[in-house]
Amino acid sequence: MRRLSFAVAIVGASPGLVQAQDAAEPESAPNTPAPLCADEPFHQFDFWLGDWDVSTPDGTIAGQNRITSEESGCLIVERWTSVSGGTGQSYNYYNPATQKWRQVWIGAGSMIDYEGGLTATGSMKLEGAITYIGTAQTAPFTGEWTQNEDGSVTQHFEQYDSEAGEWKAWFTGRYTPIKRALAAD
Repeated sequence: MRRLSFAVAIVGASPGLVQAQDAAEPESAPNTPAPLCADEPFHQFDFWLGDWDVSTPDGTIAGQNRITSEESGCLIVERWTSVSGGTGQSYNYYNPATQKWRQVWIGAGSMIDYEGGLTATGSMKLEGAITYIGTAQTAPFTGEWTQNEDGSVTQHFEQYDSEAGEWKAWFTGRYTPIKRALAAD
C-alpha cells in the first residue's frame, strides 16, 4: 500500500511526466509517412520474387530457388537448393547512398559480392568478384537477371578468365514459377 501511495504521489506531483509519456506513444495520423523502402528503386528487382524451378539451357533441372521480400521491402533474400542438395543464400538490397543494388551470396564453395543496377533494357546487372572459399582465389564476376515475356527469368553469370583474357559463362539458368497443386476438397 505504501508503494502505491508513493507512485500516485510521484505521478500526481509531476504532470510533465505524464505528458512526456503520452508524447512518446505513436499517434495514428492520416498523414502517416510512406514506409521505408517504398520508393520505386527499392522494387526494381521485384521481378525476381517468387518460388522457382531453375533449369539449365538444355532443360535439365538444376534446383529450386525461393526469392522473398523481407524487412518491409528493404531486403530481398534468396534461398537456393540444387538437385544434388547444395545450398546457398544471398542478401540483395538497394543502397540509396550509392544508388546501386548490391548482392552478397554465400554458398558452401563460394562467396560473391557485387553491385550494379538496371540496364537500358531493364535487366538487373551486377559486377564484382567471386571468392572460392577452399582456395581463397578471386576473380571478376558478373550476374544478369532478365525478365522474359512469359514471366520466367533468365539468370546469366560470367567469370573473367585472366589466363585466357576473356569472360566465360559460369552458369545460365531459366527460372520458371513453381506451380503448386491445389489441395483437394
